[in-house]
Amino acid sequence: MAHRKSSLPARAASGTVSCRKLLLVLGDQLDRRSAVLDGASPEHDRVLMIEARSESRRIHSHKARSALFFAAMRHHAGWLRDQGFTVDYYEIDSPESDSLGSALMHAIGRLRPEMLTMIEAGEFGVQQEIDRACDLAGLPGEALPDGHFYCSRDAFAAWRKGRRTLVMEHFYRHMRKHHSILMDDGKPTGGQWNYDRQNRKSFGRKGPGLLPVQARLAPDALTRKVLASVERLLPDNPGQLSGFAWPVTREQALDALDDFVAHRLAAFGPFQDAMWDGEPLLYHSALSAALNLKLLSPREVVERALEAHRAGAAPLSSVEGFVRQILGWREYVRGIYWSEMPGYTERNALDAQQPLPGFYWSGDTDMACLRAVIDQTLALGYAHHIQRLMVTGLFALLLGVRPRALHEWYLAVYVDAVEWVEAPNTIGMSQHADGGLLGSKPYVASGRYIERMSNYCAGCRYAPHEASGARACPFTTLYWDFLMRHEARFSGHPRAAMQWRMLERLGQAERTRIGRQAAALRQRLAR
Repeated sequence: MAHRKSSLPARAASGTVSCRKLLLVLGDQLDRRSAVLDGASPEHDRVLMIEARSESRRIHSHKARSALFFAAMRHHAGWLRDQGFTVDYYEIDSPESDSLGSALMHAIGRLRPEMLTMIEAGEFGVQQEIDRACDLAGLPGEALPDGHFYCSRDAFAAWRKGRRTLVMEHFYRHMRKHHSILMDDGKPTGGQWNYDRQNRKSFGRKGPGLLPVQARLAPDALTRKVLASVERLLPDNPGQLSGFAWPVTREQALDALDDFVAHRLAAFGPFQDAMWDGEPLLYHSALSAALNLKLLSPREVVERALEAHRAGAAPLSSVEGFVRQILGWREYVRGIYWSEMPGYTERNALDAQQPLPGFYWSGDTDMACLRAVIDQTLALGYAHHIQRLMVTGLFALLLGVRPRALHEWYLAVYVDAVEWVEAPNTIGMSQHADGGLLGSKPYVASGRYIERMSNYCAGCRYAPHEASGARACPFTTLYWDFLMRHEARFSGHPRAAMQWRMLERLGQAERTRIGRQAAALRQRLAR
């Protein structure tokens, strides 16, 4: 952001307002303890918030995603007004709200601030757009470090410096030690750093049984107004709003946190990788959206989980698995994003060029697992991490979809999607498009994995154990084809070689059949 003396007149022109600081609050910065408010004066400073139409149309955003952002922003604006601040708020249907930059330029011209103050943006492109607007207006500004996170950008850069390879487990242990979380006398609580082996259970044929009912957050009048506006202004965007029940205020987010800790945290660990048709939540927290909008702090979420363990209400294996997602993975991917941008979202190490199948936008497929997860996604704007990684992400990886196309889909359809967290999860973790920077090996599996971890296959026309023929599961066909196509790259890989050695069981005739069936599948899905 530019830091120079403004070329605008110090005194407002006729018909305009003058303020000392213009405090820009972005849609994913709804923290009531934000540093942007430190020292701010309701008398001399003004808050600016913008609902940019371009953000909902540029990525064809799920209606629930747009509605969540706008409803949470409008509630936060109300809270700011209650604190005495004047909030200049550009709603999505404001003529000036075509883009973030255009609305910002309009506000600068109208309010004539002496400078702009903000928290550093969570997305590289958003920060660039703001910087350009300030440069054009000749307005000096400051972007303050985002204190929401455990690990600042500078701290991550210092941790990364000199490392030839990046391993999330190493970062996670560093964070545990640095913040004294789940540590006893310098050693991990319970004697283990992680409990992955205990946390990979499926529900078996009997299913999950009686699940805790998630407390439903009924939309209030303000949220209902937002839902109506989104339906009216973004009619062609994907998704549905009939089931909208996301927390849009800090109070609702705290209620959702209480609900998770009381009813689902204890069983989260062992069943965090399990899937079941018609049960989108299971034992997951569904707190990522509230965290990413900063209605919740990661510190308070982690502390609540630790309190539950100390009280004997949740086992260590579940608490550690949950803490790992926030203290470890969430902080790690943010560090990767900011140390690799710009250009990270264009990575394509495996040279995947297949277009994203059209059924990702409709759910119109005869593959039961994909149909279930995509239908759920379009209905709710939500799927838990294994549904994303090992169903929609896995299929795209095996098929060879262009990583950028899948990245844009994930960014569009999930309510918790902001680029700093979504891009590394997609480009790095899911698609291995960064060549192993984030995760050393590709996460590939056949349809047998989905069969083991869910009940999707029970209602599918395909057989997960068959790789060729009329009943062959496309996941299984593409899995073996993926191993064959990338044999030279991964057959000697220290963490992946065992998986690639399984190719030895395939004769040449079967390899040929699988290759032809995979090619036909790609050709059909490209149409």
